[in-house]
This record gives sequence, structure tokens and C-alpha cells, in this order.
Amino acid sequence: MPASSPSSDTVLTDATRRVERKLGFFAHLGIYLLVNAGLITLNLLQTHMQAHQPFWVAGPLLGWGIGLLFHGLKVFMRLPPAWKQRMIEQELKNHRQ
Repeated sequence: MPASSPSSDTVLTDATRRVERKLGFFAHLGIYLLVNAGLITLNLLQTHMQAHQPFWVAGPLLGWGIGLLFHGLKVFMRLPPAWKQRMIEQELKNHRQ
């Protein structure tokens, strides 16, 4: 069995980390959908039983939805590697001054 080089270990580690982040996002999405389906059902049942009841579930849907959006952006949106390297170089330059 050939020995793996450090670069292939790094690639495997990075790929594993990206997959774990994606799975974490999908778990977050599933929980969001499940919990909010229950909240919507509860809100609709209360509204049906009591006239003129406000649609209070909009707050949790919107608040949690914004958090889910940013989680998805963090997981699926990646800056090109060159941008990241330029930003690192700029920070190092600023730090030296």
C-alpha cells in the first residue's frame, strides 16, 4: 500500500470538512422545515379556534430563515482561492506596518 503524501492528506481533510459542513447544513435545513411546519400548524389551529388571532409564526420563520440563509451561503459560496490569498497577503502587509 503506497504511503500518502502530505498534500493528498490535506486534500482528503479539506474534502471531508466540506462534506461535513454540507451535511450539517442539510441537517439544519431539515430541522428548520420540521419545526416550522409544526409551528405553522399550531398557529393555524389557534387562528381557526380563535377569531382574529395574529400570524405570530412569521417571526420565527423569518428570523431562523435568515440564519439558515447565512449558513447556506457560508457552506456553498466560496471565494476564488486567489482572492483569499490576496486578502491574507494584505493582512500580513498591514500587520508588518
